[in-house]
Amino acid sequence: MSPTVAIATLGCKTNQFESAALEEQLHAAGYTTVQFESGADLMVVNTCTVTAATDAQSRNLIRRARRLNPACRVVVTGCYAQINPQELAALPGVSVVLGNGEKNAFLAHLRVDRPHVAVSDIRAVGTAQPLEISTFADRSRAFVQIQNGCDAFCSYCIIPYARGASRSVPADDVVRQVRTLTAKGYPEIVLTGIHIGGYGVDLTADMTLVELLKRLLDETDARRIRLGSIEPTEISTALIDLVADSAVICPHFHIPLQSGDDNILRRMNRHYDTGRFRALITSIRERLPDAAIGLDVISGFPGETAAEHRNTLEFIETLAVSHLHVFPFSRRPGTPAAQLPAQLSGAVKKERAAQLRELGDRSWQRYAARFVGAQLEVVVEGGTLRKGLSRNYLSVSVAGGDASVGRAVIVRIDGVDGELLRGTLVDS
Repeated sequence: MSPTVAIATLGCKTNQFESAALEEQLHAAGYTTVQFESGADLMVVNTCTVTAATDAQSRNLIRRARRLNPACRVVVTGCYAQINPQELAALPGVSVVLGNGEKNAFLAHLRVDRPHVAVSDIRAVGTAQPLEISTFADRSRAFVQIQNGCDAFCSYCIIPYARGASRSVPADDVVRQVRTLTAKGYPEIVLTGIHIGGYGVDLTADMTLVELLKRLLDETDARRIRLGSIEPTEISTALIDLVADSAVICPHFHIPLQSGDDNILRRMNRHYDTGRFRALITSIRERLPDAAIGLDVISGFPGETAAEHRNTLEFIETLAVSHLHVFPFSRRPGTPAAQLPAQLSGAVKKERAAQLRELGDRSWQRYAARFVGAQLEVVVEGGTLRKGLSRNYLSVSVAGGDASVGRAVIVRIDGVDGELLRGTLVDS
């Protein structure tokens, strides 16, 4: 009987991509994937350290792994492992702790028959070393890593220390990866990274995200390309125009705003103000009236006054956005914001986050209601509920006809049910 493995992944799409790549390596080495709750022989926890809550979730998963199978081998990797490996190595039952840079040598470390920690200086890594992947468990979309690392050093963020300097995957490698996945039938390709708007800066003077996208449009048969999160300072007119003129690139922008108050933005070390941000959203809406525009927002940054919080609420209310991703501020040791005075209580941060989420819900309901009666192309996803994702990031439940997983179908939108649009199959 082959050994079993279960992988638990926390955090961003980059981590999800890397977990899928590790799973593929393990399959090639003879492992069979099982659900985490089954208590596999090998339990891998790919951690996130963006917030204190994700740290706690990672530790809880490690402890649960040992409860599920006391004889299992626990390997911990990811951003928490990169930042604080000794803390994780001290947890009972942890066999191996690997940094993000060591994921490429995962199997080699697995063959070392003793507990050990392997975490190198990720900031010293100068080139992208993407993991290779040829298949995903989710047949409706595949991820392609085009970049890793970040040089922004926002005052609240630990990620530049956990992921290293910004490094771009050579365009030829990205094209090859997209061709491989498209040939396997994936209808949607998601371009991922930590800071994809900075793609190409470390490669050549004329290589940018726009130029990479042009190559993918010209040299691959991708049916859909979706962009990951992009900084507002890196969404150019050329990028907006390319998305607007393309039938392949999804009209979906995920943009970190973080605050709608200029004083807070300066303290966060964000390199724009609300005027510039408003102009960006206006320019996207003018070219792409139906585009999904989702914003990241942090509630309760140190020293944030009630008036500054209201400024954020009022600013977002005036923007034509579709949804919000809200995060209460998390005090991360090693970041400048952790040392700022006037740290807010958990109760205040939670209350302000709830107000922002309520605003986000209203924004989404307004946006979703625009599509009732329209016909949308939906790529059907797996799961117990037959649903899928539209080009502009709307989740749609699909009734009627044959809509198997991974197929792109045309659906008439009949109504809105909570966070889902309700639709009927028109054309498969």
